[in-house]
Amino acid sequence: MTTYKYLARNEQGKKVTGKLQANDEIDLQARLKNENLYLESANEVVKKALGKKIRADRVADFARNLGKLIGAGVSLVRALRIICDDETLRQKERNLYEDVLKQVRTGVSLSEAMSMEGVAFPPMMINMFKSAEASGTLEATANQMAEYYSKEYKLYKKIKSSMTYPKILGVLMVIVLAIIMGYVVPQFEDLFAQMESLPVATEILLGISDFLATKWYLLIIYGIVAFIIIKLLFAIPTVRYHKDKIKIKMPKIGKLQKIIYTARFSRTLASLYNAGLPIISCITIARDTIGNRYLESQFDLVIKDIQAGQNLSDALAKVDGFTKKLVSSVVVGEETGTLDDMLNSAADQLEYDSEMAVQSMVAMLEPMIIVVLAFMVGFIIVSVIQPIYGSYEAIANSAK
Repeated sequence: MTTYKYLARNEQGKKVTGKLQANDEIDLQARLKNENLYLESANEVVKKALGKKIRADRVADFARNLGKLIGAGVSLVRALRIICDDETLRQKERNLYEDVLKQVRTGVSLSEAMSMEGVAFPPMMINMFKSAEASGTLEATANQMAEYYSKEYKLYKKIKSSMTYPKILGVLMVIVLAIIMGYVVPQFEDLFAQMESLPVATEILLGISDFLATKWYLLIIYGIVAFIIIKLLFAIPTVRYHKDKIKIKMPKIGKLQKIIYTARFSRTLASLYNAGLPIISCITIARDTIGNRYLESQFDLVIKDIQAGQNLSDALAKVDGFTKKLVSSVVVGEETGTLDDMLNSAADQLEYDSEMAVQSMVAMLEPMIIVVLAFMVGFIIVSVIQPIYGSYEAIANSAK
């Protein structure tokens, strides 16, 4: 179906504008006539490819409010109107919800109206609502989505807060090194200038100190250029593919990354399967939530195997990068006919494992930063003391 931006008039002759999906302009005219609107002009709307996604916690609030209102017997249009009138909404969110409301009022389904907003709403949520509209379970699905995105946001916040201390350590490390290299080391330059020869480590240290003191702006320029180059490189699909592959192949950290990716996939798969979506649709949508190009690239084969008649467990077992716990749970679910329950159970356990994995990665990161800082400070101390100690030794030998 094509999305049209139309200009019409109501029975009172007042102009009405909006967007509506239809097969063609004749279909659009018929749809508007059902709403007592008479079409004057229409233009096709190019579907948005760019846009800003709604944050997970805001998506959760939208779904939660929608579920509560529909559960209280409020109509969908009125529920959306109440959500739009929420004073806590940012203006961009209010405009987005009002646009959805306009589409729903013209007869478009909620899922279609959400899909017309480009990338604003998650594809998983749109598909879940589409299935719920067909089965009449919009209230339950909205509450389920609220819980799902609340958990996703909590995990994101936990990762962010866990990284606060390592970030502080990193900033302190830069500050300490800048003070030592920019102020402390230059105090010894006059002393070192009187010496005939200096150790290699001391010459390196003085070179770095002189560079930071006189050409510090180049360091900023180089840093910005390096950041842009790395950003552009990682935007190349092949480079990103290999980077994501390395992430799950690294010792220790790779194992923890696998747990996080498996937890993310299993929760999405469980939510979609419980909503009654076809298994192929479930896997296709869940694949896009993993966040690792190497893992996602393997799902073309998974989908082909399932279409060819293979069990879900056998197809998932071939994916390099998932933990065995997910496959084991799917096997039990297929054998006992309780796949939905086993997916939920696996998702709950893997989410707990992922939280522990995040804590483990942060626990490893903190001592690594401290070790790097200790190594750098130790190098500076040795580089400064070594020539001084050598000069004292030379004076002592000449006095004999």
